[in-house]
Amino acid sequence: VYRGSVKDFPGFDANQDAEALYNAMKGFGSDKEAILDLITSRSNKQRVEICQAYKSLYGKDLIADLKYELTGKFERLIVSLMRPPAYGDAKEIKDAISGIGTDEKCLIEILASRTNREIHDLVAAYKDAYERDLEADIVGDTSGHFKKMLVVLLQGAREEDDVVSEDLVEQDAKDLLEAGELKWGTDEAQFIYILGRRSRQHLRLVFDEYLKIAGKPIERSIRGELSGDFEKLMLAVVKCIRSKAEYFAERLYKAMKGLGTRDNTLIRIMVSRSEIDMLDIREVFRTKYEKSLYNMIKEDTSGEYKKALLKLCGGDDDAAGEFFPEAAQVAYRMWELSAVKVELRGTVQPAGDFNDDGDAQVLRKAMKGLGTDEGAIIEVVTKRSNAQRQQILKAYKAHYGRDLMADLKSELSGSLAKLILGLMLTPAQYDAKQLRKAVEGAGTDESVLIEIMATRNNQEIRAINEAYQEAYHKSLEDDLSSDTSGHFKRILVSLALGNRDEGPENLTQAHEDAKKLADVSSNDSSDSLETRFLSVLCTRSYPHLRRVFQEFIKMTNHDVEHAIKKRMSGDVRDAFVAIVRSVKNKPAFFADKLYKSMKGAGTDERTLTRIMISRSEIDLFNIRGEFIDLFDKSLHHMIEKDTSGDYRKALLVLCGGED
Repeated sequence: VYRGSVKDFPGFDANQDAEALYNAMKGFGSDKEAILDLITSRSNKQRVEICQAYKSLYGKDLIADLKYELTGKFERLIVSLMRPPAYGDAKEIKDAISGIGTDEKCLIEILASRTNREIHDLVAAYKDAYERDLEADIVGDTSGHFKKMLVVLLQGAREEDDVVSEDLVEQDAKDLLEAGELKWGTDEAQFIYILGRRSRQHLRLVFDEYLKIAGKPIERSIRGELSGDFEKLMLAVVKCIRSKAEYFAERLYKAMKGLGTRDNTLIRIMVSRSEIDMLDIREVFRTKYEKSLYNMIKEDTSGEYKKALLKLCGGDDDAAGEFFPEAAQVAYRMWELSAVKVELRGTVQPAGDFNDDGDAQVLRKAMKGLGTDEGAIIEVVTKRSNAQRQQILKAYKAHYGRDLMADLKSELSGSLAKLILGLMLTPAQYDAKQLRKAVEGAGTDESVLIEIMATRNNQEIRAINEAYQEAYHKSLEDDLSSDTSGHFKRILVSLALGNRDEGPENLTQAHEDAKKLADVSSNDSSDSLETRFLSVLCTRSYPHLRRVFQEFIKMTNHDVEHAIKKRMSGDVRDAFVAIVRSVKNKPAFFADKLYKSMKGAGTDERTLTRIMISRSEIDLFNIRGEFIDLFDKSLHHMIEKDTSGDYRKALLVLCGGED
């Protein structure tokens, strides 16, 4: 199935188009609208024919005339469209290695993403256009392992056999693990050989096997073991093996997000993918960034340049409200990866040689007399497990006849006080307190209710219920019922029971559950859409729900999260989405919340504090890994940049390291 956005123009006449372009450029000024309309609605093959017809009719070079008549980004875009793909890539690479400095990102993008055939055509086009050897030029402009991998990719010799050997898959995954994580130093040659030569189908299975045996995705190991441009190149290769559409969607997003636009990247991708997989890129973009590529281009560019890019884009997926096969495949792959059991790790471990009485003395000394030694308090509290902190509380009371919580409260203030006091509560007490704050007083903080209730397991929910009753002499269910309403209330009450199934998946039942979620035709008010989602999402076990989500994608070509967003609204939508994301990948759910708490102007310290406390002994190490995978920056770095003082010091200890 053709997945480009630009197709052959029906009733094409090269001479007629050449004449139209000549008329658009003759005389004073040029008709840019006519130029962009014509060129963006013709395929590359047809544009090449127009160039030939133009030369035959007028004895002039069309590309030279376009360069003369047009300017700036619009000129670069239109001229790029006139070159055959291989010559376009050759020009991009020539520009990337000419002059002072090298545009490594351009080299990486092109060589990591092209097929064997495209690489062979590129090498020939480079030779033809510049009378130079591409490999020799790249070798002369790069170095080290980065150069070696580029040379391997330039051979265009990746295996193309779809028949995969399970034994070789297991061996390659093992070899990669032994070349990196299990080796003192790194055997880069092994990474180059396997990632540079094996077929795409084979490598996808290698990556799945690697996740099983290493407990982490191959991308995370590459980040830990490799560095610099070599690391970036290998990550790009892995991303392109997994999904080229996802790789280019990410490149386009980064080209336009934030201040300024990376126009060279934007032009290169929009031109090079317009007749290959632009529809797939659009679909993945819409799913991954919750915004259409069309709208992001519209907001980020202007003038004829914008109009031409939008024509290449080929449509607005926000307006269409559609979800398509490539996005479904990406979602399906994510569900499959989430089903692989990965060891969850906290960042705070019990202290060795723990002495509760000694710690109590250190804390008393830190708060006695004038001033407070916040550093000493941070050193003790953040480096002890919660169980050890409970022992310190008792030792402090026994030794000094004083309430440690009260003393800490009187000595500390602001964000640091909230963090330290939160760490001194048991997990159930802390969650109960956060829920109480969310429902008491004017207004309700639904986001806190959703975050806690959608992510805690049965044992944690039951402990929260007990802690809530003991602290506030009311049942959590009663407070949730009185402070919320409708389907949202029913979701929270169902979750508050802590009665989720804990068994394995049942394939037959999963198919029926997926069918129930997919059914939009029911007119029975007692069996509303929300009721059906509640009966499945709030009661089934996590392994079973993962299978339900996979069945849902098979059945509808839609991701269940997309379906929820399309068919529901408000707190009900947010609660169901949180459950789905928690089932899919709980560390990624919290990584996203942490990122949003710190991005932009100001910091949501309440969310930041709550997650750092509640996940520090459960899965904060995994959250760190997801954070850097999702946002290309470490959680440690973002905390360091976004907070200050003793609050920052304490958070960084909880974070547990720089990735």
